[in-house]
Amino acid sequence: MDSIKLTKLSSCSGCGAKVGAKELSEILTGLKIKYDENLIVGFDKSDDAAVYKISDELAIVQTIDFFPPIADDPYVFGQIAAANALSDIYAMGGEPKIALNVMCIPKDMPRETVNEILRGGYDKVFEAGAVICGGHSIFDEEPKYGLTVTGFVNPNKILTNAGAETGDVLILTKPLGSGILTSAVKAELISENTLKALIKNMTSLNKTARDIMVKYNVHACTDVTGFGLMGHLSEMCLGSEKGAEIYTKNLNILPETVSFAKIGIIPEGMYRNREFAEKYVDAGDKSLYFQDILFDPQTSGGLLMAAAPEDANKLFAELYEALPGARIIGKITEIQGDKLIKLI
Repeated sequence: MDSIKLTKLSSCSGCGAKVGAKELSEILTGLKIKYDENLIVGFDKSDDAAVYKISDELAIVQTIDFFPPIADDPYVFGQIAAANALSDIYAMGGEPKIALNVMCIPKDMPRETVNEILRGGYDKVFEAGAVICGGHSIFDEEPKYGLTVTGFVNPNKILTNAGAETGDVLILTKPLGSGILTSAVKAELISENTLKALIKNMTSLNKTARDIMVKYNVHACTDVTGFGLMGHLSEMCLGSEKGAEIYTKNLNILPETVSFAKIGIIPEGMYRNREFAEKYVDAGDKSLYFQDILFDPQTSGGLLMAAAPEDANKLFAELYEALPGARIIGKITEIQGDKLIKLI
């Protein structure tokens, strides 16, 4: 085990292991939803986390996320998995408070490796201002790690993925390309500088983005993770009953992503995302490899905000000063024809 890289122990990495949106919808079909007047957001909303009202001023936000190794360094893997799980709380406008470890480990994995994964998670949760207070672990042939996270939010200030309004400005706070690049990591093709940029992107919390976002008039938000930009934007459009235009020249893409996409270094999850969301997208004359980047499953991706036009410029200016990877990437429109999203 000491000589084996973590990414070689699993068939897929990070959020690329996520069950596709189409398959997930089929799995959930027929499950009876129990009504509770205090459950503000449940799984039927295709949102990032559940929200349960406790009082007029307090609701809890609950989520869970875990996946196979996406980095060979166990400490870095723990950090990425924790940042990814915490992101769901931030996407709802909430503040994470407590977390529980979820872990699967091979029986012969060295104790030091397991400890480093956990240490990475603990450090990232502490950075978020929350605390890990326990967890659950089982033996498995493939290692997996993540968290359940509970956060707090004012029930009157919840952000969902279904509140976008016509004219809203779309802002994405992190670059795209992590799924393609982690596939390149598994193939041992990635350069050292690009690997550093990739790790920095995935280990960065969305805390700063959330803290800035809640000061402005934002109608909808989601984090861009396993379903890719097109998958998560499709869910926002479906939930809001709106369309969207994406300014493709404005997209921020991690180094080498385009080069790897051109030669077909693509994660399996991209094909699942395309199967679900392609029918909603008018790609125009955009090349297939470029479309692949937009369907690429992201791990610990950025927040996608639909900001009121009167606040968008000030919001973006503050975001960009703190997070130089942020970009204005499009706008919300009325639905035009049989497509929800138009690439321009």
